[in-house]
Amino acid sequence: MPKHQSNVRERSRTDIDEPRSYKVICYNDDFTTFEFVVKVLMTVFFKSQFEAERLTIEVDQRKSAVVGVYSYDVAASKVEKAVKMARAEGFPLRFSCEPIN
Repeated sequence: MPKHQSNVRERSRTDIDEPRSYKVICYNDDFTTFEFVVKVLMTVFFKSQFEAERLTIEVDQRKSAVVGVYSYDVAASKVEKAVKMARAEGFPLRFSCEPIN
């Protein structure tokens, strides 16, 4: 059987972009306790005791702070878990995820 050569060339894309990163932001409120925010940061975001306390102080002083940078799926999941944890304890603690420019 004779071999046929095709005139079709395969394209290979070499300029694949990195997935977009999202920052998770924690917002200050007047009701959530310092200890609870530290607990959430340690449990959900896997921060050390020292880092969680530092971030909690930053949230208190600046009214918000970035507590982590993740892919969209991970960021959204962590926001959901942290908010559920806060609501279960009766706290209005808020988090959001925003794309990094």
